[in-house]
Amino acid sequence: MSLIRTGQQIGRTIKNASRMRVILSVFAKHGFANLLERINLGRFLIERMAATTDSETASLPERVRMSFEELGPTFVKFGQLMASRPDLVPDDFIQEFAKLHDSVQALEFDKIEPVIRDAYGDDYKEIFKTVDPKPVGAASIAQVHRATLSTGEKVVLKVQRPGILQTIQDDLSVLFLLAELLETYIPEAKLFNVVEIVEEYQRSLLLETNFVVEANNIRKFHHNFQDSPKIKIPQAYLDLTRDKILVMEALDGVPLSSDLALKQPGIDPDEVFRTGFSAYLKMVFVDGIFHGDLHAGNLLILADGKIGLLDFGVVGRLNRRTQSSVAHMLVALSQEDYERMAHEYLDLAPFNESANPDRLARDLRNLMAPYFGLTMKEVNLGKILLSSTSVAAKHKLILPSELLLFFKSLVGIESLGRRIKQDFDVLAQVNQFAAELVQTKLTTPSKILENSLLLRETQTLLAQLPRQLLHTIRKINSPEVEWRFSIQESASLRQTLALSFNLLFLGVVIAALILSAAIIFSGGQPRQEGVALVLASIAGGLALIAFFNYIRK
Repeated sequence: MSLIRTGQQIGRTIKNASRMRVILSVFAKHGFANLLERINLGRFLIERMAATTDSETASLPERVRMSFEELGPTFVKFGQLMASRPDLVPDDFIQEFAKLHDSVQALEFDKIEPVIRDAYGDDYKEIFKTVDPKPVGAASIAQVHRATLSTGEKVVLKVQRPGILQTIQDDLSVLFLLAELLETYIPEAKLFNVVEIVEEYQRSLLLETNFVVEANNIRKFHHNFQDSPKIKIPQAYLDLTRDKILVMEALDGVPLSSDLALKQPGIDPDEVFRTGFSAYLKMVFVDGIFHGDLHAGNLLILADGKIGLLDFGVVGRLNRRTQSSVAHMLVALSQEDYERMAHEYLDLAPFNESANPDRLARDLRNLMAPYFGLTMKEVNLGKILLSSTSVAAKHKLILPSELLLFFKSLVGIESLGRRIKQDFDVLAQVNQFAAELVQTKLTTPSKILENSLLLRETQTLLAQLPRQLLHTIRKINSPEVEWRFSIQESASLRQTLALSFNLLFLGVVIAALILSAAIIFSGGQPRQEGVALVLASIAGGLALIAFFNYIRK
């Protein structure tokens, strides 16, 4: 499959040989000519050029960063992605990639108007009464213009820059080719997992450049916060949105990146941050979908004190399992329970028999313990959690990308908080939110038991047991299985195993009976107390039977 994909990338790259030569020339300019020769791409260089003076004195990460800056938006965004993957990228590269900024000049309206005309036809002015030719914002993929619908509603148009998709596709072809060749010819490049990073980058770009997907994201957030009196999510016009044009409600406010945002009459900065932080926690722990790019420019402070959210191209989604793991991870961190944190990482990652939970817990303790008790003024919790993923990577654990995006978003939240309130304990606020959630929504005995650690792990075991047993049976029956051990006393061993499984089965049944009795008894209904007593008696009888069988053996 890898060879097929490499062949496809080479085919696409050959079609865009001019762009490839530009990219390779820039890398050669910054001191990578010898590397290009090693991976058999030197022939694409029109002329051999010596590295610039700056590149001669710069470090390897600095030279990569300078190359990305010169190559433009696709490579800048690629570097920004790598800056958020400490589990895959070394620290010195992360520090350099964090310096990359997505800054571009806005295009004149005569270059943007053809995109609008292609989407709606020559009569687009019948849909939009006015379109302001002066953009209110510009980024590498799109720029934003204010407009008025024929019905009089004020909207904004997010219009994709012409030709950007083709540029991205050309650059991705070269990136894939470089990644494949690097891992083929440069053994040490495998430590960087370049191909995996490029694949993740491609997936995120496909979503970010499809504005219909972003409009649907806005719709979901609008629904989740429709009853919130302090959060304003703009309405997305799905019927008017196209792949390259997003139409949404215009919000009048001051971006938090402006010093004037918090100086508006009647605005309480502390209340703004509490509101925004509570909304973020709701996204993560209640809704399971959160804004993945919460920087100061994407939050507006409205005149009525509400917080408006913008730019929903990058969102994270957490399933219930990941939500639960994140919550337990943060609780474990607040209690300095690094063994529990280690097991949460092990549960989230694919099974790896070489991973040692005790060693992982020790390394997590060495990383995090020195920062325990410090507030946001002294330390950034999100950065520590991102660093912990590199510790997990050293133990061969591959963590889900949505967990990394959550940690990255937490870094952004803390940066926002630092603009408002220097001395703020993020971890304490997270735990307070969790306690309030438990008090208001998880007060029934069944819910309390459901969310206890013991029952959660038991449920996981019981849910996975049939599938694991089926897998084991299929493996045993397979003619390709090669047994790597011999049994000296098979009869005795079979008897011991049979007894062990019987005791294990009885243990599970007894535990289930006790839990059922506890749930019924905690309900406080007098008529049900007898049922609970019967179940407890049955559990006790089965325990005696198991005990006598063990003694008899």
